[in-house]
Amino acid sequence: MKKVRFISIVTLIAISVLAVGIMPVHAEPQQVNARAALLMDYNTGDVLMSVNESDKLQIASMVKIMTLNIIFDEIEAGRLSVDDEIVVSENASSMGGSQAFLDANCSYKVDELIKSIVVASANDSCVAMAEHIAGSVSDFTAKMNDKAQKLGMTNTCFVNCTGLPAPGQYSCALDVAKMFRCLVGHEKFFDYSKIWMFDFVHPSGRVTELSNTNKLIRFYEGCDGGKTGFTSEALSCLAATARRGNTRLITVVIGAPSSKVRNAEVSKIFTKGFGEYETNQYVFKGISLGSCEVVGGKQKTVEAAPSEDYFLLTKKGEKKNVNCEVELFKTKAPVKSGDVVGKVTVYVSDNAEKEIPLLAMSDINSRNLLDVVNEMIKNW
Repeated sequence: MKKVRFISIVTLIAISVLAVGIMPVHAEPQQVNARAALLMDYNTGDVLMSVNESDKLQIASMVKIMTLNIIFDEIEAGRLSVDDEIVVSENASSMGGSQAFLDANCSYKVDELIKSIVVASANDSCVAMAEHIAGSVSDFTAKMNDKAQKLGMTNTCFVNCTGLPAPGQYSCALDVAKMFRCLVGHEKFFDYSKIWMFDFVHPSGRVTELSNTNKLIRFYEGCDGGKTGFTSEALSCLAATARRGNTRLITVVIGAPSSKVRNAEVSKIFTKGFGEYETNQYVFKGISLGSCEVVGGKQKTVEAAPSEDYFLLTKKGEKKNVNCEVELFKTKAPVKSGDVVGKVTVYVSDNAEKEIPLLAMSDINSRNLLDVVNEMIKNW
């Protein structure tokens, strides 16, 4: 077993709790002109500021964050393609509220339907996708609630896939941040979220001009995605993400009196977050940290890389020593790509904060008799 320690000393913030898996103490709540609000660091999931974070509230079209999570899960699992064609039902085309004005019994590409959901919050496109994936909206909604449980969303219940008013449907600022963090983790989301305006072309040639409901992608530096919502019950809502340097933040505002106030509150919270905090990365998923000895293999070593990234969220202006100790195991062949062949331990101020497995980056087959004979001849 080999041990290697590499050290990174940088100017960083110390939050009051650094242990992995434990939320830091929240900053003092700021005054927010809304029913609830929350600021979260995307990379660590740490909550930096919140107001009424667990209050059960109507969240309007922010429900579609979970609808999109299920859609992108299906795409990543290979069960759905953006090039698939979907026939829109009468039920889907009859949805009210914000919509793409889909034609019933006509085929639309998944790519276009997703775009209309992300950009224009199209209710009809949501229902069309739900019916295609699960057979019915009710069965799709069950998938949404299952996903919510897996994400630890303990104050959420979905009744539909659109966010249109329905008895028994609610969520909270913390849960919205959790599901939006999951959505931001789908890289394909950003293929759509930064679109400002586009022409939605129907099979008949009819064109519907759709524009992004999240105006901050154009008017707030670093904002590249979000999901708005409005009903008379929920008022104005927005979950948005912005990135500056290595720091990506998520802000949620629920129940602002108007879209103008909502956008101002989200911008204010982002500005506070970027002004006070920064995120630095110390471990990079998939990047080799060395080679492990392989006993009895066709190759004598295999490259080892971390199974995940490691980020540290800190307050600006304070120094922290961050050390990473790499252990490379001696491994017997055969080795499969993805096998654990070591570990990297991250120390913050000499405290072990995170242990990350190192995975083999390639397959190494066992040596056979012919390999031994060839080696003997080579070394003769």
